[in-house]
Amino acid sequence: MGRQEPGPAEDPRVAASRYRIDRIREDVDDGAPDEPTGDAGSSTATDRTAYVETVIQQAIRRGEFDDLPGAGRPIPGLGTTHDPDWWIRRKIQREGLTGIGPPALQLRVEHAGLQERLDALTRESDVREYLEDFNGRVRHARLQLLGGPPVVTPTCDVDAETAGWAARRAERLARMAAQVERPAPRRRSRLRRSRGGRGLP
Repeated sequence: MGRQEPGPAEDPRVAASRYRIDRIREDVDDGAPDEPTGDAGSSTATDRTAYVETVIQQAIRRGEFDDLPGAGRPIPGLGTTHDPDWWIRRKIQREGLTGIGPPALQLRVEHAGLQERLDALTRESDVREYLEDFNGRVRHARLQLLGGPPVVTPTCDVDAETAGWAARRAERLARMAAQVERPAPRRRSRLRRSRGGRGLP
């Protein structure tokens, strides 16, 4: 009598796959609902979605998503203008990285902190030189055809930025001068006269 060929249900590959699925189910949760396992192709996208949603809800009840970073806090940057490079910008800000990334992103970050950089300079010639260099790097980046995000950083008006730097510097110097000219509070003498008018020994 000839040997009977194994049917589809007896295929060792199918049996091994089912065994692995059963072990995964046991590791996830003993009470998890069975994932649809009929013949190949019989489970629908709706069945798989329902299974995944059930597993997620059970993990939430077990507390596996508790104490995640940022839990209970608003998502930073939500609701602001859309930036296609938000994830690169956030990584650079979080790690405090400098001098890396595409030129378009570097220039955008530099432009955001332009006033602070200018205020750190003390001479007008240095301010103008920095602004001319910044504008040159923006124009050079616009001519590059190496790919990457587009350069949307505007060039600076050198005269307007220099005038703003001078005004902010004059205001800082005026505040410093006012603090220096303000008389220091007089220290109260430790020797106090008694009520009878006699001084303490």
